[in-house]
Amino acid sequence: MILTVTLNTALDLTYHVPALRPHASHRVTDVRERPGGKGLNVARVLAALGHEVTVTGFAGGATGRRVRELLSGSAGVADALVPVAGSSRRTVAVVDVLTGDTTQLNEPGPVVAPAEWSAFQEAYEGLLAGADAVALCGSLPPGVPVGAYAALIRTARAAGVPVLLDTSGEPLRRGVAARPDVVKPNAGELAELTGSHEPLRATQDARRRGARSVVASLGAEGLVAATPEGRWRAIPPARVRGNPTGAGDSVCAGLLSGLVERLPWPDRLTRAAALSAATVPAPTAGEFDRTAYEELLPRITVTGEATAA
Repeated sequence: MILTVTLNTALDLTYHVPALRPHASHRVTDVRERPGGKGLNVARVLAALGHEVTVTGFAGGATGRRVRELLSGSAGVADALVPVAGSSRRTVAVVDVLTGDTTQLNEPGPVVAPAEWSAFQEAYEGLLAGADAVALCGSLPPGVPVGAYAALIRTARAAGVPVLLDTSGEPLRRGVAARPDVVKPNAGELAELTGSHEPLRATQDARRRGARSVVASLGAEGLVAATPEGRWRAIPPARVRGNPTGAGDSVCAGLLSGLVERLPWPDRLTRAAALSAATVPAPTAGEFDRTAYEELLPRITVTGEATAA
């Protein structure tokens, strides 16, 4: 079982409009509603790849109830979300059909009380007993300590469970210092962490700060990775048109599935890059176009070199 943690779960709403114009009214042509937050997106992609997945984090209020209702219809995904008194957030993605550009609006999330945080930590420790790997994903809701991911990483390491971390800012900085097995920042998050805008140099710097392996997602330019086994780039054949929301979450799913299947790093990166690109034409985050994925897999170019760790 793969465990994904989404402390700031959300109800994802995706609106499609013919063309997005500031200061104007818009007629929405299509509405999609999905359980959201980065870890829930990762879980749905993993389940589509055939993996058993359990999701945990917080859910509360009417929005949280709706998230759980939608999760009940997600095949292969088990719900272990922890209730809170506050209402879970909503996120709204507005897709401009004319250009393919997406505008994202993210609410902050519920205030989590100290007792609720303690209850989550106890539940998390129990879930680790049956986990082959764990993903810690996304932002922290108000009330959760900024060092939360660092604490959860240390708990997983003590249980012998490999950890992937995908967050930003101070939670990322503290989390990296706790020595996760894989960190998956985007280019901006990596530059903020290291001060370097050269991706390969920055991934190596992030490793020196504590991460065992670092895989940076660079959008249409693919992935760059620094690991104990080597350094690589994975490049898709061409830019894909569509909604890129959730593409980074699909990278995490590809890396996690490759980890538990014990694939060599070039194969993990090939899968992750193909999943990321195949997410762009999909209608919502947490999904990928399987035909596009299968067509992209043999066309991903991986370059680099293995090292002797």
